[in-house]
Amino acid sequence: MKLTSRCEYAMLALVHLGRQKAGTLVSVDEIARAQNIPPKFLEQIMLALKRAKYVRSSKGRQGGYQLAKPAHKITLAEIVRSFDGAIASTESVSEHFYEPTPIEKEDKLVHVFREIRDHVAEKLETTTIGDML
Repeated sequence: MKLTSRCEYAMLALVHLGRQKAGTLVSVDEIARAQNIPPKFLEQIMLALKRAKYVRSSKGRQGGYQLAKPAHKITLAEIVRSFDGAIASTESVSEHFYEPTPIEKEDKLVHVFREIRDHVAEKLETTTIGDML
């Protein structure tokens, strides 16, 4: 598993929103400045987060974004899968994105990579944006 910048920025934006007082709307520019994210890139990320129902937005002069559900209910695994797909380092051991790969010829290799996947997935599944606040 290798995180893309898009996924990392999504997590940073969610953490920033999680730190705000409930009901506070935050502009893309404010999030971008606070987390050092290119604003145009962040706009695309925020739209993806909105489509995935992690954030909601309000338009207008006082508009912006806020979390759509509590930070402690958004796992890091959800965000990684939304933006980067499989948590597994090879698709042949992925639970959600299985594809055949060459290592399947060797059971012991598959076993090692499944153990790695399980360890990483368990950590990401049990860690929330709320834990990052």
